[in-house]
Amino acid sequence: AKATAEGNNLARWLTQLPGNYLTPAIYRKYAEALAQQEHWEAEFYDCDQLQRMAAGAFLSVVQASPHRDAGILQLRYRLKGGEDQPLALVGKGICFDTGGSNLKTGNSMLGMQGDMQGSAVALGTLLALTRLDFPAPVDCWLALAENHIGPEGAKCNDVVTALNGTTIELINTDAEGRMVLADTLALICRKPPRAILDFATLTGAVISSLGNRIAGAVTNRRHWIEPVIQTGEHCGERVWPFPYEDDYDEDLKSQVADTLQCRTAGAADHIY
Repeated sequence: AKATAEGNNLARWLTQLPGNYLTPAIYRKYAEALAQQEHWEAEFYDCDQLQRMAAGAFLSVVQASPHRDAGILQLRYRLKGGEDQPLALVGKGICFDTGGSNLKTGNSMLGMQGDMQGSAVALGTLLALTRLDFPAPVDCWLALAENHIGPEGAKCNDVVTALNGTTIELINTDAEGRMVLADTLALICRKPPRAILDFATLTGAVISSLGNRIAGAVTNRRHWIEPVIQTGEHCGERVWPFPYEDDYDEDLKSQVADTLQCRTAGAADHIY
């Protein structure tokens, strides 16, 4: 209970920080200091490295940022030696989301400093597992960025190339989370982990489907669905599954790229 509370409190505290108190640079500095304290290994892939790696999906989100402080932070937990496949925790860390060229309006931009909560959940989970002396290796990946508006920003119908070579036609610059996570997941899968737990944030179509009382879950392992529901009920963080089916890909066909970034209409966008 103490380990869970400490991890939970870390996630909640980070999420409540104002956007000017938790920029990608500040977030990285804090996470690396925590890593030193907890004896985690840390590696940061900055914008220059991501440029050399051709991580065009991630970089398309930060084109308009006035600071090149975005990047992907990897934290490695190892209780004992060995190179077993790690469990990968992945979190969306958009420290503020204006929507980019598809600028959010009115109240839609309020609270967008919380668009990094997926990364906070991943980091809090890693801390709780550390406190529990979790016996298996764990990697925690934080996709840290801000989605700004500006003359250098990405535009609708731009085509970018992701780290794994997939070309993506941009449809809505406010669908930035899947872009930073796509390249983060591609980087992770260069050395495939045992399993990936991927925490996104503020996925509006999930809220349209379920409201704010329950979270959505998507898995490609059907035997996990019932255990995930039961675990959520047990800990008070309820979740509900959504389908994961190949035929949804048919609606993401692009005439100029391998895939559309998202649908032009928003129905079931969290599944797409």
